[in-house]
Amino acid sequence: MPPSSVPLLDAALPGGVRAGFTTRAGGRGPAPYDGLNLGDHVGDDPARVAAHREALRAAVGADALVLARQVHGADVVHVDRVPAEVPEADALVTGVRGLALAVLVADCVPVLLCDAEAGLVAVAHAGRPGLVAGVVPAVVAALRARGARDVRASLGPSICGGCYEVPPAMADDVAAHVPAARARTTWGTSAVDVAAGVLAQLAQAGVPASRVSRCTAEHDDLFSYRRDGRTGRTGGVVVLP
Repeated sequence: MPPSSVPLLDAALPGGVRAGFTTRAGGRGPAPYDGLNLGDHVGDDPARVAAHREALRAAVGADALVLARQVHGADVVHVDRVPAEVPEADALVTGVRGLALAVLVADCVPVLLCDAEAGLVAVAHAGRPGLVAGVVPAVVAALRARGARDVRASLGPSICGGCYEVPPAMADDVAAHVPAARARTTWGTSAVDVAAGVLAQLAQAGVPASRVSRCTAEHDDLFSYRRDGRTGRTGGVVVLP
């Protein structure tokens, strides 16, 4: 049975850009992928994942949907057509109208970016390693290299600093690169707040940003790897109309 309509959390990007973040709503499947799983690398039925992705494409009225094979790095790929092979990257940029870009997460930060006047949109996948590697500054630089002058960004749901416990040495390493990411869990141990780090990097780059402040680990309508281990992936999507 095909999935129903896909509701999106509004990314609030300007200029008529269509963008949003998925939850588990709008899809079907057995546990641990119950809901709108968009990840094709987590053990779910490939046909069901393909149907979910098709539903997402239709929800934003795009001609096609492009995703990358994310590797927690900082590489940015410019997309001017549907690629013959899935690109390996953690950020995508396009100026093609009707070509939707999507990013997949299950605790990491999905970042959507645009400059509507320049006719450019982008996505980035920012987990702890990508934050340190600088994927967000890299995608902003890529947009500006293609003529963007008024970049705006929106962050989707991700694990909060109060839930993302890490060893003290790891927290120190992240904070050495991005001080704003240092955090403490709600039970008082060392942690990383990736979203706070991303927001700080965007501010340093002069990019205004909004955020859907919902913790993936605390809300059952979102997939969370930290909470569940084997699980699905939600996504962020953006397209120039």
